[in-house]
Amino acid sequence: MRFLAAVTTLLFLVGTSTGALAHAALISVEPASGSMLASAPKAVELRFNEAVTPGAIQLIDGAGRGRDDARVSASGVGISVAMPPDLPKGTAVLSYRVISQDGHPVAGSVIFSIGMPTATQAPANVDGGLDALIWLSRVGLYLGLFVGVGGVFFGLWIAWSMMGMGVPRAALLVGLPSAIVSLGVVGLDLLGLPLTALATAAPWKIAFATSAGPALLVAIAATLLALMALGRAWYARALALIAFVGVGMSLAMTGHAATASPEVLTRPAVFVHGLAVAFWIGALAPLAALPSKPMPAMLPLLDRFSRIAMPVVAGLALTGVVLAIIQLEKPAALVDTSYGLILSVKLALVLFLLALAAINRFRLTPALAKDQAAAPALKRSILLECGAALGIFAVVAGWRFTPPPRTIVPETPLAIHIHTDKAMFQVLVSPGQGRRGRFRAPAHDRRGGAAERQGGDADAEPARARHRADGTRRRAQR
Repeated sequence: MRFLAAVTTLLFLVGTSTGALAHAALISVEPASGSMLASAPKAVELRFNEAVTPGAIQLIDGAGRGRDDARVSASGVGISVAMPPDLPKGTAVLSYRVISQDGHPVAGSVIFSIGMPTATQAPANVDGGLDALIWLSRVGLYLGLFVGVGGVFFGLWIAWSMMGMGVPRAALLVGLPSAIVSLGVVGLDLLGLPLTALATAAPWKIAFATSAGPALLVAIAATLLALMALGRAWYARALALIAFVGVGMSLAMTGHAATASPEVLTRPAVFVHGLAVAFWIGALAPLAALPSKPMPAMLPLLDRFSRIAMPVVAGLALTGVVLAIIQLEKPAALVDTSYGLILSVKLALVLFLLALAAINRFRLTPALAKDQAAAPALKRSILLECGAALGIFAVVAGWRFTPPPRTIVPETPLAIHIHTDKAMFQVLVSPGQGRRGRFRAPAHDRRGGAAERQGGDADAEPARARHRADGTRRRAQR
């Protein structure tokens, strides 16, 4: 037990030694994506809005061959990829995967043609099962932190009883391996490696070099301390309290919300938000076990929990609103972005959860004080809250795959120059409103005069010729 406590303390100390972080976004590329070049460029220069670390760089030349002779060098916000001198004519694709300071991967592709365009396409994801494993491990981690650690804290500090700890114990046993797996899959994602590489040292090493590594170490320490607190030792309450604080620390050390500016506001907000979620969600499983107990032991606990829950929910709502405003920047992002849609679903589930909590507080609990027969209805309502909480975990885990609107830089136009014996075309595809873009192709004859128009400006789906700078995977279809 002493050895386990020492190891857990070490995890806390190592995990908390991290600096200020942010999210990277690509701001310029030279040559620009979509360029038609007379000869191969000496290098492709990528410039980001913050310092990044190269993760995986892959070059496919105009003949469709993968090249491993491109040399990569990084300096602060810039990454230079020296091109091989023997690049053939055709469309080449440079796929990059870099690591931002907040530990998230930023992936994309730069497309340029030498002499003439060909049908070269950007490579697909290495392993389709990786995203599923990332999502599952994130949901498992939430179960361990909020249901497990939160439930143990509730039992020792609010209920003053270890009854109803079966679900929190199971959640901790799920959360601990989920946190460990999360470390590995973070590394796989950063390096673009397949699941089979989880048995190698590379993904684990790169994960520990990011902010996600220390944060997950704190999460592991918190789950270990909560498991130790279940042992009913005289210091169990202290362990539960430290583990509970560790939940907020782990969440505030990494991630889009915690690293948003100003961090003096966002990090404390994430910390408080995480503790509020752990308190509320952690109490549900023990409370669901209460209606089967004698009523004299039930009512004082329900009253005590209700009095504490009111300010906790207020803090949860306040910090949630602050973080949402910072992340979204404008209300339209709630429906115009993937991040906003996830937030909208989460808010709907939270409102449902609040409605159930209000019914429990103002209707079912007073009814229980008058008649024990109200106990089954209260239990059903709490179980519905548990289901809504699981839904929130499943939805919020999707944020791992989409950046917040504040990090999305405006899409830049894609320009291609086409020169034939009879005419010249300058094709420009610009981002438009919503999911549509603007397509322009003015034609000129050999003397520079305007040729007969073959169409005018027209809306075009941006998926056909767009290149995104939102920190997610890019696509270019031809």
